[in-house]
Amino acid sequence: MRAILLEQHGSADNLRYVTDHPTPEPGAGEVRIRVHAAALNRLDVWVRNGWPGIKLPLPHIPGADAAGEIDALGAGVTGWQVGDRVCIDPSLSCGQCEFCRSGRENLCNSFKIKGEDTTGTYAEYITISARNLLKLPDHISFAQGAAAPLVFLTAWHSLITRGNLRAGESVLIVGAGGGVNSVSIQIAKLAGAKVYVVASNAQKAAHAKQLGADEVIDRSAEDWSKAVFTRTGRRGVDVVVDNVGKDTLFGSIRSVCKGGRILTVGNTSGPLAEVDLRYIFRKHISIIGSTMAPHSDFVTVMQLIFEGKLTPIISATYPLEQAAEAQRLMEAGDVFGKIVLTV
Repeated sequence: MRAILLEQHGSADNLRYVTDHPTPEPGAGEVRIRVHAAALNRLDVWVRNGWPGIKLPLPHIPGADAAGEIDALGAGVTGWQVGDRVCIDPSLSCGQCEFCRSGRENLCNSFKIKGEDTTGTYAEYITISARNLLKLPDHISFAQGAAAPLVFLTAWHSLITRGNLRAGESVLIVGAGGGVNSVSIQIAKLAGAKVYVVASNAQKAAHAKQLGADEVIDRSAEDWSKAVFTRTGRRGVDVVVDNVGKDTLFGSIRSVCKGGRILTVGNTSGPLAEVDLRYIFRKHISIIGSTMAPHSDFVTVMQLIFEGKLTPIISATYPLEQAAEAQRLMEAGDVFGKIVLTV
């Protein structure tokens, strides 16, 4: 089959397109999917670059998101047919531990993300547990079905399930162009919140406005944390979505109101941040971590997409063989929304 192989950690030059990779066979409880579209995530770059202690068998197929048609059924699979249009939940869990039994699969003792810990989706065929499938309605394209899952389930679980965002509250989203952040704008507006967004340039600020942001701050033109403080009447916002980490955490602490919440699902600027604890306890700030989502959240947020209440934003599409070029574009940060590979 056709696939993209990561042969060693490092630059995008280490991604190789092949046409003769072995086609996987579905095991018990699994299906094989003929992939029509696979989406890029920042996670793919982190896996490609590697980190100290990573133990990933190479060559490795990257990618967490995919949509396509069921091509084969493994033993014991019921309720699905060959030819069904599907997208996948990239959260992999055992289905048996106490967290899985209580519907909190993202806390599973053996939790994994497809493409990070296992073979990914930059390929013509993939296999996955049937419990990770969701039927794709005919009016949703394969590209939309692939672009949505990881970022939408991550943003939904962070803002709604963990952050308990309520109508009438205010939200600051630090960064406008990334997949999770552009989705967070939509979800916060759907929840009835007033949305402030920090953008890196005027073009991304304009895109954020188009998605429904109420106030947009161009950080290339002004100090964004001071601007938030001023625009909120020196109160601050109720919730900050900060997935940048080290470089922006102090600005987020300055921007949040007393008793407010800071939500983090990532650390694109680095995992280690120094925090002045006096701000935390004096302002009664809650810092809330979140990663991925249980399957119930995945189903909920995808249904909102199917109903047209939320929309995957696709900025560019590339054929599978140009995956390296697509990753370079994502790394450059010149996109707003998702990049999708067509297979």
